[in-house]
Amino acid sequence: MRPEHWLFTIPLRLRSLFRWAQADQELDDELRDHLERKTEEYVAQGMTQEEARRSARLDLGGIEQTKEKCRDARRVNWIQDSAQDVRYGLRMLRRSPGFTAVAVLTLSIGIGANTAVFTVVSGVLLRPMPFPEPDRLFLVSLVPRVGPFGWEPGVSDRDYLAFRGQDQVFERTATFTRGDRANLTDAGDPVQIPVSYVTTDFFATLRSHPAIGREFFAGEDQPGRDNIAVISNNLWQERFGSDPQIVGKPIRLDGVARTVIGIMPVGFALPEVKVWMPLAVQIGHNSFIRPVVGRLKPGVSPQQAHVALETFADGLPLGPGEDKSDRWPQIIPLKDLFVANIRRSLLVFAGAVAFVLLIACVNVANLFLARAAGRGHEIAVRCTLGANRWRLVRQLLTESILLSLAGGTAGMLLAFWGVPALTALAPVGTVPRTEMIRIDGWVLAFTAGLSILTGILFGLAPAFRATRHSTREALSSAGRTLTRSHEGIRGALTISEIALALILLTGAGLMLKSFLRLRSVDPGFSTQRLITLTVDLPDSNYRAAAQLQAFHTRTMAELSRLPGVLAAALVNYLPLAEELTRGDFQVEGGLRPKGFIVDKPCVSSGYFRTMEIHLLRGREFTERDTATAPAVVVVSQSVAQTLWPGEDPIGKRISMEDDPGPGDWLTVIGVADDVKQKGLAEKSDPAIYQSYLQITHPFLLSHMTFVVKTASPSENVAAGMRSILREIDKDQPVSITSMDSLLATTTAEPRFQARLLMTFALVALVLTIVGVYGVLAYSVAQRTQEIGVRIALGAQSADVLQMLLRKALVLISMGIILGGAGALSLTRVLANFLFEVKPGDPETFAAVVVALVLSALAASYVPARRATRVDPMIALRYE
Repeated sequence: MRPEHWLFTIPLRLRSLFRWAQADQELDDELRDHLERKTEEYVAQGMTQEEARRSARLDLGGIEQTKEKCRDARRVNWIQDSAQDVRYGLRMLRRSPGFTAVAVLTLSIGIGANTAVFTVVSGVLLRPMPFPEPDRLFLVSLVPRVGPFGWEPGVSDRDYLAFRGQDQVFERTATFTRGDRANLTDAGDPVQIPVSYVTTDFFATLRSHPAIGREFFAGEDQPGRDNIAVISNNLWQERFGSDPQIVGKPIRLDGVARTVIGIMPVGFALPEVKVWMPLAVQIGHNSFIRPVVGRLKPGVSPQQAHVALETFADGLPLGPGEDKSDRWPQIIPLKDLFVANIRRSLLVFAGAVAFVLLIACVNVANLFLARAAGRGHEIAVRCTLGANRWRLVRQLLTESILLSLAGGTAGMLLAFWGVPALTALAPVGTVPRTEMIRIDGWVLAFTAGLSILTGILFGLAPAFRATRHSTREALSSAGRTLTRSHEGIRGALTISEIALALILLTGAGLMLKSFLRLRSVDPGFSTQRLITLTVDLPDSNYRAAAQLQAFHTRTMAELSRLPGVLAAALVNYLPLAEELTRGDFQVEGGLRPKGFIVDKPCVSSGYFRTMEIHLLRGREFTERDTATAPAVVVVSQSVAQTLWPGEDPIGKRISMEDDPGPGDWLTVIGVADDVKQKGLAEKSDPAIYQSYLQITHPFLLSHMTFVVKTASPSENVAAGMRSILREIDKDQPVSITSMDSLLATTTAEPRFQARLLMTFALVALVLTIVGVYGVLAYSVAQRTQEIGVRIALGAQSADVLQMLLRKALVLISMGIILGGAGALSLTRVLANFLFEVKPGDPETFAAVVVALVLSALAASYVPARRATRVDPMIALRYE
């Protein structure tokens, strides 16, 4: 075709595309005119009117066939065909409302669950950080992933200053703190809020600036100029009523007045805090390790930055007792600071709901096969009228896609409810970046694409299967027996459905067993009828240890006198709480094993009795163990066994000082049972307890938890505890909780994981039961005549029942074999989530198999039982 001819045909094609009805009418008129002229020519040659018309039609080759050729020449025939397919598909789905409702409901469950989980995954893992060019922001880390204190990316102050001085790959770097909290007063009720200390170039590094006011300037981290703060938009709204005049006014944090210089925009949360204050990094006796964020220079890749950091780390001098393994250079995307701990869980959940969707697709594919078997005559007639196989496959696929789009629409409605439910059920603080979780255009596009893909997935096999027979076979009287050939593929689909359900049920069973074992762990203390009150005393008002001790002594005495209180004690770092102090120590006359470190809580007299921690030897602290009395400690059982195996630890001496003098030694007066300090899933830490009255370091006394054992309902006692705290120090935020609640918090995440995975597994089990029932019911319907013959020839009901259940058992057994192999390999991804349970746990696998077999047999029994009641005369008459 010449270029000018091709260009000439474009307007015609566009006209046919958008005005196809008018184009078809013009085509009809043109063909009718051509037929009439040809007829007149043949009449003029002596033919009769009827012969002339017949000859004209023969010359034309058939009106409809000629129309199709003309449409094909316009190359827009597919649009009309598609519109026709959609109209016909909608009409067929309306004709079978029961089939349509079941299929849409099944698909909506699978697509809705996937949409809900994808919404969370998209918000947490896929959305970029809310900063300009977030892909250029990276964390710099020089700490090893192994160590006694857990791992978090960071750099020591000394190394940070050295790196910043010679850095050539980052535009800017900044360091900040995580986990700090401060008491906000004079802004409503006292409240403790998360805060962060940041270097002055922190906001410039992120290229995020206050919406109102300004950020920190250079030099504002120095004493005398550092009493300033930038607050979050949330705090501005919650505590200051969105008053723009707050800029330039002071707020009180830990008793210190700090002038507000800026308010950050909505959505800024790095780290997830409400107030930022300037931080001066200095090299002193202690070198803190903090996260460091940097923005790469244009043209510098993360790999180049990593090489530069490795070179820097290799050039650092080693300190006493250090080696190169103590510094592990890493360049980590900034987002990983927030999502690294949740990524694996979300991917596991995404995989679980994908299994649910696959099972739903198998169910709907089985429904389509059953429906296609009854449409053999219709398909054969359409073939006779000229439809080719691809045209029929496309028609059937259009029906399946329409069905899946309807299921996707219903699934989206389920997701609107499911997403808030997921985030609400998740333990507080487990899911980061919740402000980014929302249903938007990307989620809608995902659901639409998933719906279309699902329609193709479950519709393709039935479509090809339904159109594979010849027209003669389909139209013959024996054509009805061809529907039995569908049983093979339906059986294969059922086997895959059982296998998928087995894998999902096994994973859920492992998580459930792990959670039950975790919940049954003995923490080493009692949680019943215990209420805790936690305070954080600011050093602006409580500078000396004596002031702190006086506050604690008075508060504990007042709490002890409350009605319904049986005992009261205190501890600075409560078991199962987030705070913890650990470190090394010295042993008199002996050597401490290398790497052996202990927890260092300080407690009051009566602490072990109040917490019901068993005292194995010696005594606990008394009120006489004050600063003027000999310094004493109580050690845990693991400390005694490690330091003095086979010996009596009472009377042994240890010291918390690096170079102890004569007055720095502490005498062991008792041995207590080990407790779970960090969590139920963690091993019991060795611990050395000191009396809070003998502690001289204020920082060990500023954070304290009072533990109260009650005999009356906790609500009454909690109100009294709140009143006492307000009377002693009205600026102290009230933080009261029960030990049962704290224990539940430690198991909240595994409980949520087990519950969610079990929900998905139960949905998969229900879909599988429905699928097994459908396959056997379909088989019974197709074999009605055969069953009638068997019964007429003397077969008993038990024989028919056994025959059909044997068929079901074959499918179930094959599904369990395939599913078992898949479960043994895929459940390994759960290894990091399990507690005292192996991924290949035989008890869990056996329980799941038994439950699945019994459920499938129960589903098979109903249609099998119905088959035993077939009337032979009616069945033999059926043809």
